[in-house]
Amino acid sequence: MNFNKINDRKNTHSIKWDGHERMNIPKDCLPMWVADMDFQTVPEVVEALTQLAQSGIYGYSFESDDYYQSVIGWMQRRHRWTIQKENISTTPGVVSAIHACLMAYTQEGDAVMIQKPVYHPFANAINKLKRKLVNNSLIIENDRYGINFMDFEKQIIENNVKMFILCSPHNPVGRVWTKQELTLMADICIKHNVLIVSDEIHMDFIYKPHQHHVLVNLNEDYGSHVITLTAPSKTFNLAGLKLSNTVFMNMKLKKQFDSVYDDLSVHAGHTFGLVATQAAYDHGDDYVDQMMDYLSENLKMMDRFFKEHCPQVKIVYPEGLYLVWVDFRGLGLKDRELKEFLLLKAKLWLNDGIIFGKEGSGFQRINIATPRENIEKALNQLLSALKEENLC
Repeated sequence: MNFNKINDRKNTHSIKWDGHERMNIPKDCLPMWVADMDFQTVPEVVEALTQLAQSGIYGYSFESDDYYQSVIGWMQRRHRWTIQKENISTTPGVVSAIHACLMAYTQEGDAVMIQKPVYHPFANAINKLKRKLVNNSLIIENDRYGINFMDFEKQIIENNVKMFILCSPHNPVGRVWTKQELTLMADICIKHNVLIVSDEIHMDFIYKPHQHHVLVNLNEDYGSHVITLTAPSKTFNLAGLKLSNTVFMNMKLKKQFDSVYDDLSVHAGHTFGLVATQAAYDHGDDYVDQMMDYLSENLKMMDRFFKEHCPQVKIVYPEGLYLVWVDFRGLGLKDRELKEFLLLKAKLWLNDGIIFGKEGSGFQRINIATPRENIEKALNQLLSALKEENLC
């Protein structure tokens, strides 16, 4: 794969590249915000979609046995996780699945815990469905995030928490949780009868020597208490095809979950999504390996750049994800000032850290899944603006 290739995505109705006016962003800002890669997908995916498109018939579809085997094979090869067809529910997306979990297993007023700063649709879903949001804030020490386990259990007990939504690997801080961390969280939740919804959508983006551990795979007893959310969308840049796979070891939980979609008459079966997912999981191993090597070099370049040219800005070096959590607190700017500086002076469109919770104040999330030319351009724009404002 040539990840250096510049793919012109302007005027394609791309949220990332054409969404400036809708979101009140200056049109000349370089977009490096939403988790949407600028890389072309696996060639075999393009071939499979082209063949389907040329058929001229796009009727209703169901998941074939081959589809399930593709998902099962990927999880076995890449994550040493053995699942069966019966464990899988296809869904329109991970965020949709989170809403369905909240609707299936909790009631209005029930407490649901998350760990901010975290992917903001977690909080949005909890609030929209009128559940009580409980936060076990992550702690940062020596530029690395960790878990306050004493507070973790305290929050569960004091708020009678019914569900915990885990982000693993963690978006946006980039932690790949260790076996010890995952086991301790799971054991506390099971002790207090807390259902765990484990969002593992970024499971394929892991930097060496770190390793992703599928939570439910760590202990056979976890199967009754854990729901695992997966999708090919981030891994292969297929988000627009609206398909994910939610995995259950507890069939009673699966039945409750599936009934939510049945009641809403929302079924997956996205014809193009099914075909793309199958091709990606069957042929995408080399693609992911090459991409991770490329992303690793993008990451190293960004880290070197800040250390050499502006040590007041530093990255929280990620263990996973193609999203980098950058610490701008050394500039001494308030969040609104930082946002205006980046948009109006540096001409960069990033994700404001504050949207992930108050714990994200002073941070920005940057998408590095883009050709290196764009990374270099963004860093140079930022450095010029910092110098012009005497901030560096």
